[in-house]
Amino acid sequence: MVQFLDYKYNILAYVQSYHIFFAKNLAQLIFLLYLCALKVQIICSYSSYMDILNIILSSSRTVFTPQWLALKDDTRDRNSLSRSLMYYAKKGILLNPRKGIYAKPKYNEQEMACSLFSPSYISLEYVLARAGITFQYSSEITCISYQNRTIEVDGRAYVFRKINPMLWANMLGIEQRDNIAIATPERAFLDMVYLSAGQCYFDNLHPLNKDLIFRILPAYNSKVLTKRVYALLK
Repeated sequence: MVQFLDYKYNILAYVQSYHIFFAKNLAQLIFLLYLCALKVQIICSYSSYMDILNIILSSSRTVFTPQWLALKDDTRDRNSLSRSLMYYAKKGILLNPRKGIYAKPKYNEQEMACSLFSPSYISLEYVLARAGITFQYSSEITCISYQNRTIEVDGRAYVFRKINPMLWANMLGIEQRDNIAIATPERAFLDMVYLSAGQCYFDNLHPLNKDLIFRILPAYNSKVLTKRVYALLK
């Protein structure tokens, strides 16, 4: 009887030790599987980050938004793309001058202007000064958009002036250059007269194409503006 009990206890001890051994090995197996899964996740994340970086570096664009990247990579949601951009900004590979805006270290300031607000286009004093129509130089980049706002990025002021949204229906006199929308001097002239209510001064109107001005003018649908323009160009 005693021998039988000893045998029984030996069996129980063996089963118990087996369970402990199995449990330990199962825990180790689960842990190893977790490490493998984590490694795969890291590799996939790194690969995903590299894919985004390749898109950015191979693009002619110098300023980026998650919305633009979403058009280039439809396999990832916007939040994931934002995280990728923030990762590169923290690493110093990209700049993050404003929330939702990312740029290469040497970015195009005109492209930055058109990326801060959309829709928008460069116009007014910035265009007129560079066309020799006004002689007063300003470092500000002046734009037309849907709101009045001044934003400073890297010491440069970007000035946005609100205009009637109906005027966006006619894009005559607005040139699209790569990722930049910029007014011709003629459109910038009309924008200036329209927004300043005629209280503006031009140093040299000779470079303006008057035929183009009168082709664009009906888009503003303003008799007052038409009268002012004729008075300036007579």
